[in-house]
Amino acid sequence: MEIKKDLKLAVLIDADNVPYANVKEMFEEIAKYGTPTFKRIYADWTKPTVSGWKKVLLENAITPIQQYSYSTGKNATDSALIIDAMDILYTGKVDGFCIVSSDSDFTRLATRLREAGMKVIGIGEKKTLPPFITACDKFIYLEILKPKPVVVESNKQKTSKNVVPVVNEPLNKIDPEVIKLLIDSITDLADENGWAFLGELGNLMLKKKPDFDPRNYGYPKMLPMIKSMGKFEIDVRDSGKSHAKHIYIRNK
Repeated sequence: MEIKKDLKLAVLIDADNVPYANVKEMFEEIAKYGTPTFKRIYADWTKPTVSGWKKVLLENAITPIQQYSYSTGKNATDSALIIDAMDILYTGKVDGFCIVSSDSDFTRLATRLREAGMKVIGIGEKKTLPPFITACDKFIYLEILKPKPVVVESNKQKTSKNVVPVVNEPLNKIDPEVIKLLIDSITDLADENGWAFLGELGNLMLKKKPDFDPRNYGYPKMLPMIKSMGKFEIDVRDSGKSHAKHIYIRNK
């Protein structure tokens, strides 16, 4: 993905439309793409439905923004988040935005931010509708952000440690549509011998399908996912560096 790790990101969270579980893992994920310089969360904090967030705010240094609901059926929280996003945009202090919500009402906001040259990362639940997903540069499902494996020391021998793995259940099956997208993307990038560089392939897949992520299919990385399909040739080449290899993929 064409997002550098030194980006300054504004993280704006819609507390009404995402759960507070795994927030620590969410910020660890965001750190892969940049540094959160703004961390704000929006809700009507007088409502009991968002009470679970309060402890999480302190632990993660997130600034709560109070927004009262002025009338029934209207979401004033969305409006407050959108206004803040535009204010932050015009300060020129960030390179991108991370919008944490499962609400497709933020589709126009994501589109407008990208029109202004911002990178936009969306984070939400699997129920998020396609318009918001496709409006982002990348969309990450909260369900794949699981806690890391737990290390447990043995009582009999303190020096021995057992790792209790956390299994990520796949959100989706690798269906024919995903396979076709991979085949077509490899064709688009292929050299005269049909080989495509894996790094470029991942970037192109995201441009075509912003919610593409091997973890959605139960794989930690893209290469194991491609190997499991049995439909592609893989060539590992020396990069000139001892700890780095260049991986190329070709359609069979």
